[in-house]
Amino acid sequence: MSAPGVFDPVQTVVAGPAPSAPAAAVAAPALPVPAAAPARGPATSSIVLATVGLIVLGFVFLAVLAYLVLGLGPVATVICAVVALVPLAVVITAITLIDRWEPEPRPALWFAFLWGAAASVAIALIVDVGVQVLVYAASDGMATTSELWSSVIQAPVVEEGAKAAGVLILLLFFRKQFDGPVDGLVYGATVAAGFAFTENILYFGQALLESGGIGLGFTFVLRGIMSPFAHVMFTACTGVALGFAVRRKNWAAGVGIFVLGLLLAIGLHALWNGSTFLVEGLDGFFLLYFVVQVPLFALAIVFVVLLRKSEAKLTRARLGEYAAAGWFSEPEVEMLSTGAGRRQAARWARTLPPPGPTAMRAFTRTATRLAFARQRILTGRSAIGARRDEGQLLEALLAERSALDTAIAAAAAARASGSRL
Repeated sequence: MSAPGVFDPVQTVVAGPAPSAPAAAVAAPALPVPAAAPARGPATSSIVLATVGLIVLGFVFLAVLAYLVLGLGPVATVICAVVALVPLAVVITAITLIDRWEPEPRPALWFAFLWGAAASVAIALIVDVGVQVLVYAASDGMATTSELWSSVIQAPVVEEGAKAAGVLILLLFFRKQFDGPVDGLVYGATVAAGFAFTENILYFGQALLESGGIGLGFTFVLRGIMSPFAHVMFTACTGVALGFAVRRKNWAAGVGIFVLGLLLAIGLHALWNGSTFLVEGLDGFFLLYFVVQVPLFALAIVFVVLLRKSEAKLTRARLGEYAAAGWFSEPEVEMLSTGAGRRQAARWARTLPPPGPTAMRAFTRTATRLAFARQRILTGRSAIGARRDEGQLLEALLAERSALDTAIAAAAAARASGSRL
């Protein structure tokens, strides 16, 4: 086979030799050279912008925290923040499990969380104050907004709109890491997790001040145990829709999909808040919860599982194209496109001396990123650097194969030495 070179990835894939077995060592071919020299500018710009954004959001979070301390007092704020960490830990764990296939960059996830915990909350508070002032002025100081209006109309529209703005910003500055609905779900859910964390501190604090420990415990059961994923489920609709939208070549269709997702998020949020006005007493609330909310949550779980399977299917399809060109063997494609195969490969790699385990993790991560880079090319998103990324990722694969080769050789030498003894 001739040495590989980068062809037009839309028409053909980069040619290169494949090993005879998963993670087996191969003679390194000539390094693939992208048509244009790898540019560090876009990546550097994203890092700089993410850093600036995190700093700004950090200050906004401090301002929101100061607002909570003024309203609840420092002791109640600290107590309720600790209690709010419990549902947050559950939600973040679930998001991490969903994100394991192709993990999103940490700066983007921190931005998403802080946007939800700080910017979205600040926007909701500012709008609420503005609406109250307008209503007060229009009625000569004799009226305020009704609880029904605030809960069922204002809160869903403002809060979901504010959270959606964060997901849109992430798409703008992390376009390479926004490949589809699972990425949108992860970003949307992380924004929602941040928002719910701050909101829980507020609600827990109000319950603690009004009813003491009993009120805090009851509110924790309702928000922290029965509905920790409520906000996540709402905003995930926006994120998933945006993930489907970025795969559309027709921008108008993409905008339409995003708007539908946002409307669904607002609708579910309004249904959730409005359910408290439809029933009387705890018996009615629990009945409505198990009849409506639990099935909705179960459907959401099924939908997430289907999305994860679609990611695995996409990985198999794209890496299969590289396998046809010689970059992977068929057993490797099977290993890389199934959870069981990845776990088996990780266990095998742990039997190797360094850098075997690290190289296997890097090999799996790079291969997955390669599959999604090619998907961006096939869906007409090559303008954001997919072609350059392809060359860099193929080069990284060669380096990781070389590292595995070194580990395999060291293991073989150790076995041979042991057998001679």
